Amino acid sequence: MFLLVLDLAGTFVFAISGATAGIKRRLDLFGILVLSFAAGNFGGITRDVLIGSIPPGAIADWRYLGVSALAGLVTFYWSSTIRKIGSAVLVFDAAGLALFAVSGTQKALAYGLDPVMAALLGMLTGIGGGMARDILVAEVPNVLRAEIYALAALTAAVIVVTGHILGAPAAATAILAALVCFSLRMFAIRRGWSLPRARSLDDGETHNDQKS
Repeated sequence: MFLLVLDLAGTFVFAISGATAGIKRRLDLFGILVLSFAAGNFGGITRDVLIGSIPPGAIADWRYLGVSALAGLVTFYWSSTIRKIGSAVLVFDAAGLALFAVSGTQKALAYGLDPVMAALLGMLTGIGGGMARDILVAEVPNVLRAEIYALAALTAAVIVVTGHILGAPAAATAILAALVCFSLRMFAIRRGWSLPRARSLDDGETHNDQKS
């Protein structure tokens, strides 16, 4: 039940981020519902397939579809209220990232994966929905270009795995991991923290031309 609650909460907030991105691109209602489902469930579906939980929960349980549709409808009809939060896509994306990284890691551990692979699968669960959302609206996924993103999900996953190894209460570990992931992501957005980026080949050619 605890994993289900985490999964549904992550589905809802990621679905809102997907629907908000759809509104930004001026999609119709059907397009927004498709985007909200993809953003809310792609990471969980990928996780379930990889650990052998077939059919995936997002397909076998109507509540995932219901939560995604609810998020899409709320965002479509009350988009002005969602916008008042500020950078809605970024806020809900960070929340979904945190919740899915935690739930993905815990479900992987429950299925008997070793701690290292459970942490990696938790990270994949966290970034999957955002990647699906960005690809569907023809954007380069956040995980490939934005401030600290996958690293925040991996940090949450490592906290969950560490708590599991130490025998800490699952709920307390999950809350701590989600808060750390969300905070790290939001600080990265506001302060521009990012991992080192490769220098463009054009930059190198320009620099050599100037030396010449």
